[in-house]
Amino acid sequence: MDRIHRVIPMQALIFFIAIMFGFTDPVLAQTGLTPTQVSQLKSVGSVYLSPDGNTAAYTVLVPADPFKNNAPASAHLYLLDVQTGNTNAFITGRSVSGVAFRPNHNSITYIDKRDGDATRSVYEISLTGGEAQKLYSFETNISGYDWAPDGNHMVFRAAEPKEKTDSPLPYQPEIYEENLTNTWAYIQNVAMPGHQPHRIPIDGTVYTALWSPDQSKIAIAVSPTPLVDDSFMSQKVLIIDHRSRDILAEVKHEGKLGSFSWSPNGDKIAMIAAADINDPIAGRLNIVNAEDGSATLLQKDFEGMFEQVEWADNNTLHYLASKGVWSEFGTIRSDGSRMNVIIPTGGPILKAFDHASNGTYIFDVSTPEHPDELYLMKKGENTPERITNSNPWLDEVTLGKQEVISFTTKDGFEIEGLLIYPIDYQEGTQYPLINVIHGGPEAHYDNGWLTSYSIAGQMGAADGFAVFYPNYRGSTGRGIEFAMSSQGDLAGAEFDDIVEGVDHLISEGIVDESKVGVTGGSYGGYATAWLSTKYSDRFAAGVMFVGISNNLSKWGTSDIPEELYHVHARKRIWDDYQDYLERSPIYHVDNAKTPLLIMHGKEDTRVDPGQSYELYRHIKTRTDTPVRLVLYPGEGHGNRNATAQYDYSLRSMRWFNQYLKGQETERPDSELKIEAGSIQN
Repeated sequence: MDRIHRVIPMQALIFFIAIMFGFTDPVLAQTGLTPTQVSQLKSVGSVYLSPDGNTAAYTVLVPADPFKNNAPASAHLYLLDVQTGNTNAFITGRSVSGVAFRPNHNSITYIDKRDGDATRSVYEISLTGGEAQKLYSFETNISGYDWAPDGNHMVFRAAEPKEKTDSPLPYQPEIYEENLTNTWAYIQNVAMPGHQPHRIPIDGTVYTALWSPDQSKIAIAVSPTPLVDDSFMSQKVLIIDHRSRDILAEVKHEGKLGSFSWSPNGDKIAMIAAADINDPIAGRLNIVNAEDGSATLLQKDFEGMFEQVEWADNNTLHYLASKGVWSEFGTIRSDGSRMNVIIPTGGPILKAFDHASNGTYIFDVSTPEHPDELYLMKKGENTPERITNSNPWLDEVTLGKQEVISFTTKDGFEIEGLLIYPIDYQEGTQYPLINVIHGGPEAHYDNGWLTSYSIAGQMGAADGFAVFYPNYRGSTGRGIEFAMSSQGDLAGAEFDDIVEGVDHLISEGIVDESKVGVTGGSYGGYATAWLSTKYSDRFAAGVMFVGISNNLSKWGTSDIPEELYHVHARKRIWDDYQDYLERSPIYHVDNAKTPLLIMHGKEDTRVDPGQSYELYRHIKTRTDTPVRLVLYPGEGHGNRNATAQYDYSLRSMRWFNQYLKGQETERPDSELKIEAGSIQN
């Protein structure tokens, strides 16, 4: 395709020269965030606290340079001395996972694959520093592990070893959904040289394995196969005897499964899971009797979603929950009583936490002003304090104001959302709007950081757009009834909510009704395709990512057909083909007047790229509407690699600038891509 040639604005030229000569402070770009700045954002990934509360470990996700390396972000390990507040870069320049404090050892362990390693192995490094040493390796990659209380035994998960067979032929076909490789669980004593691991003899694929506090049992989450659909809908928790490796109990549960943890005395397990097979999310709190596996659902009518729970003592749990667009942290008794709020809604968004016996807490936190950072709260305090600043340059960047929006639909539903205003917003002026629709639909946006490569956020605000994030019916964080309110009505009232949200913003005088755009990925891509066809008269531009266009073909080509049935459609496609077809964007393409940019990972197994091919071909053949299909080789259900992410940001913002503002772009990033010669129109 022909490249675009234009005069480069002076600001873009200065920025380009700065990068070429190594002056890479992103603040040089301009007021507001550009795609280049977004591609450089770092964020805290996971947080861990030592049992004595004196040391916090956390990972920082460091993106690759999209101009040099199309690779995923790396997770670097840092330590915090809780008493002094000093942080120390512990392992950088490579990516680690599975971080843990090793019991009875002054050390941290993690999973890595270094040069010369045949597989991903467990490494150990002293808390005082020094060189990390390989502690244990297996014949296949270790994907996770848990330390027993003695600090010597561990239960680890690794791919099932298989013998390689030589074929007399130079070519081998793939047999779909056959000859699959399970993940097995093993027990190993790393303190005994030459000790051979003992496999826990259960069928299926193991996703979690946790020791009981007295080291006599292991709780294991297992699905019958490694198929994604089974991981979503068919995981079971088994209680295994350490010595005999026999199954002592099976937890009585049906539906999606989240995290779980043992009580300190080992007689109970706290489990976050679905309420039943039709609950779309693992967000309900259950207490399991560890002897017989019986489970009791607590706070069934809780109008929120439990994200994480950890035991404070034998009868009390700390909980972290989403409530609407906010988060809440507190304690709850194991019988469901005395729900005590410690950190209420209305503040920074808590993503995860860890705690120690001395009353110290650490949190992963985001706000509208910054991505995830490490926060600390000591005993007696009730407000966490920010510790890290992963992007100090961001403090100098002017951002658009972000606020919570709510409106009532015609049928009486209260819908929440978040609005980012254009940076130079002036009341009374109507602005072009980008709607950002979340996937799932069992997901929600919270009032934290709302900008990434595929989420316009502050990039849109810097370009003069209002950016709206509606949590339409079926979103999470509002209780089970709201989460199930869209089931059996694909593309029905759930997407009508989005249109009514636009109407609300127009009525408030914020939005120019002739300049409304929509974007989203996965189920949000389905919404984008639907609104760009069925409601095409309302939307002037769309950017669809890994989205659905044909519900009939989607069912047979997705890796989660049963999940679709149980928690979305609630009826089989063969029971009503016509209804499924009419709820498909391709059915409404004759209405399509909305210029649509379609982007998709070529290796997507969740939503097959054929969904994008189909919609592209229908629009291209049946209309004169502008449409473009961009495919990302090596990417799946979302882009993981830096250059692919950066390319997506550029194309998305350029599309909205062109079709909502009548200009290709005035942003320096677009000029940079031309000079770099790496990204074509």
